[in-house]
Amino acid sequence: MNKRYLGALLISPFLIFLFLGGIYLKYIIMLMSLAGMYEYFKVSKQKNINPMEYIAYLLCVIYYILINKNINYQNILLLIIFLVFILLCIPVINIKYNFIDVAVTVLGFIYVSVFFSFIVLVDMKQYGNYLLWLIFISSWLCDTTAYYAGRYLGKNKLCPKVSPKKTIEGSIGGMLGSSLGCLIFGYILNRYGINIPLYHFILIGVLCGIFGQFGDLVASSIKRVAGVKDYSNLIPGHGGILDRFDSILFSAVIVYYYLTIFLKL
Repeated sequence: MNKRYLGALLISPFLIFLFLGGIYLKYIIMLMSLAGMYEYFKVSKQKNINPMEYIAYLLCVIYYILINKNINYQNILLLIIFLVFILLCIPVINIKYNFIDVAVTVLGFIYVSVFFSFIVLVDMKQYGNYLLWLIFISSWLCDTTAYYAGRYLGKNKLCPKVSPKKTIEGSIGGMLGSSLGCLIFGYILNRYGINIPLYHFILIGVLCGIFGQFGDLVASSIKRVAGVKDYSNLIPGHGGILDRFDSILFSAVIVYYYLTIFLKL
């Protein structure tokens, strides 16, 4: 069996948690955040960086415990400030660590754990169990249409020093695929009584199509600096958690803030 198909089969149970939502989704995302941080810190060590990973893991667990429908963002901000405060003290006590290790540790917590948590935060919103799918529809369709548009039409390189195979034509195709997918999904939701104007779904698709690709390129840039091809071999044919969910991390942030700022949900 092709490794990519095997990998897709292995991660397919994740869809069950998307349907279940609630506490089940919250804690599977927490586990994925821990696994993603492990991959991120492992790659960081390739550049002789010493992240204080166990502190980040502990903060990740505390963070997800704090997440609920009545989430107090002041507490979350205080948690992050406390993390930075403690980490900055450690290099003074143990000169094995330095400020770069602190920065990489904090970034790992925010980039992986906090970005992943936006999936949970969207699920907690009004109509969240439906709107949650915008994150994945936009990301998956963007990846798929970008691949085929790039393969058959791609001539001009997008970011050759970061990801040599990506093309401008593929990028445009990915954005269009994301927009169309979100529009169709919005039309279906409207038919079932979720009356959100369709132009919002188009805009979400455009934004996710753009920034989802940034998520992919960010992951590529980190791996390029570290000199590795994949974050891990956890998912056959796909790499690690961060390899498979890199664009989804950014799409989750976009969907959450769009729903919060423009739709007031």
